[in-house]
Amino acid sequence: MNGEFIDISEARIPILDWGFLRSDATYDVVHVWKGQFFRLDEHIDRFFESTKRLRMPCSIERDELKKILAGCVKHSGLKDAYVEMIQTRGVSKNFQRDPRKANPRFMAFAVPFGWILNPNNFEKGLDVIVSRIRRIPPGSIDSRIKNYHWLDLVSGMYEAYDSNSDSVILVDEKNNISEGPGFNIFCVDESGLNTPNKGVLEGVTRQTVLDLAEEIKLPVNLRSVSINMLNDSKEVFATSTAGGIMPITKINNKLVGDGTPGPVTRQIHKSYWELHINSKWTQSVIELI
Repeated sequence: MNGEFIDISEARIPILDWGFLRSDATYDVVHVWKGQFFRLDEHIDRFFESTKRLRMPCSIERDELKKILAGCVKHSGLKDAYVEMIQTRGVSKNFQRDPRKANPRFMAFAVPFGWILNPNNFEKGLDVIVSRIRRIPPGSIDSRIKNYHWLDLVSGMYEAYDSNSDSVILVDEKNNISEGPGFNIFCVDESGLNTPNKGVLEGVTRQTVLDLAEEIKLPVNLRSVSINMLNDSKEVFATSTAGGIMPITKINNKLVGDGTPGPVTRQIHKSYWELHINSKWTQSVIELI
């Protein structure tokens, strides 16, 4: 923060920062596995594009940003990390209500790698519900911009916890499947992979699955996914930086398939983690400093 590395417990932002008061901010999260950033440039591309769409373009050059993120990891001493870059609208002089008067604020941090689904529970998979709550529509907030507008997702999470489920999937304004708290959704049927084509964050892990599917000649359908289609799927899995490829084995107390990860999910999961030792997909933390 403010051009220097500090302990995360010492990090502060002013209470008048628009990021805090208005959720006027964007962010991106890249992970480090065994000392290697995974798809770092793709995350930076999305971060830069998000700041532009919010009309507060990031002033930090790409190479400098990489050094900052690598520096966070180095100072943390972590080999497996969850690395977040954030830009808020900042503070406007005398708290003027014109966002153009604010000075954007950049910050970044590294924390231990976090899992939506603990690897030890891979065979068990995720038990989720489909919520009645609708995701904020893309006509209101551009879903391609990674943001902190999570009240719909948090409300859905409480709904899931009340039913003793692990997590939640929200629907869109037409009652089609949208996304979950920090993850995209794929389902498998006779036609191949299906995933929502609008109203969702275009996740980097989601794109990795699309790339892997093309490599193994697995058909992919970017389309609206109805609740009935989800319920009739042979396999369902979630994708996220926080865990990669995660099988969903129960939806609304009904087993998906036989209640275990299916062959397509297993194949993509295996291929995804194999990419983490491929230099075409990774960058060394040490070499970036």
